Amino acid sequence: MDRKDFIVKACTACLSMTAMASVLSSCGVTHFIAGNISNDGVRISKNDFNFNQKGTPAYRSFIIIRNDTLQYPIYVYRFSDQEYSALWMRCTHQGTELQASGDSLQCPAHGSAFNNKGIATNGPADNSLRSFPIQVTNSDIFIDLRKQS
Repeated sequence: MDRKDFIVKACTACLSMTAMASVLSSCGVTHFIAGNISNDGVRISKNDFNFNQKGTPAYRSFIIIRNDTLQYPIYVYRFSDQEYSALWMRCTHQGTELQASGDSLQCPAHGSAFNNKGIATNGPADNSLRSFPIQVTNSDIFIDLRKQS
């Protein structure tokens, strides 16, 4: 194989893999909701985590609350029916809005990463994300925006 054929085949393979990765990653759709904003916080339903997967009831691992009232979105992660975390999606390094990917959040600006409890797992950020206290009732989840947990 000559140099030109090698470059063409290598570039084709690389572009194909990039396209395939974007197609596969788009299969996991992020679920955005507005939530019910009040003076004290945000109220969402536990049912926001429900969906059907091939006719079988299933649960999303996270949802994102995006509302014009909020400066940054809030990532709500479901550990179980009674345990959730709520994190402000603002990078502690330079304030960039984070991107959610399953059980982690990444900063597109400098590569910082945080786990689903808001702890920095990759720098340059070294501080944890702002988290909010959560109260879980029968069918509702209340996120108290007045406090930081």
